[in-house]
Amino acid sequence: MMMPTHIVAVGGIVENERGEILLVKTKDGGWVFPGGQVEVGENLIEGLSREIKEESGIDTVVRQMIGVYSNTSTYKWYDGITDVPTKVILDFICIPVGGELTTSEETSDCRWVKKDEVLDLITALAIRLRYQAYLDFTGQVNYVAYDTKPEFELKLTRQV
Repeated sequence: MMMPTHIVAVGGIVENERGEILLVKTKDGGWVFPGGQVEVGENLIEGLSREIKEESGIDTVVRQMIGVYSNTSTYKWYDGITDVPTKVILDFICIPVGGELTTSEETSDCRWVKKDEVLDLITALAIRLRYQAYLDFTGQVNYVAYDTKPEFELKLTRQV
C-alpha cells in the first residue's frame, strides 16, 4: 500500500492597526499574503511566523485560524519530473509586532495595502478565495477544497 503524501502549508493574513494587509510579491508569481510550507520539526505557528519574517521582514503574533484548504491538484514541479502532492493549507489571522518591510530570495516586493484594495492586486483565484474568506470571516473556520491545475476548480466549501 502506498501511503498518501501531503504538503502542510500555512498562510498569514497580517493586519496592522491602520487596517492594512501585508502582501508580498513572489518572484515566480503575483501578489499573495505571506506563507509557505511547514518544515520538519516545526509546529504550525512557528512555521507561519518564520515564513512571514522570511518573506517580508515583519515579526508577528498568530491570533486565530480562519480556514483549512485542500489543493488536490496533481502536477509536476518546476523540474518537470517530481510529482507535487496534495497540499493542506491552514490560514491564520496575525498581527504585526515588529520588524521592517524587506524583500527576500522569494519576494521581489512587499507592502501594506488597504484592506479594500487587496483584491485589486491578487490575481491567483485560490489566493483571492482565501482572502475573501478572511473578509467574510464570522468566527467559524472555513474548509474549502479546490484544484489549481490545469485550471482553478472549486470542489467543496463549508464551515466547520
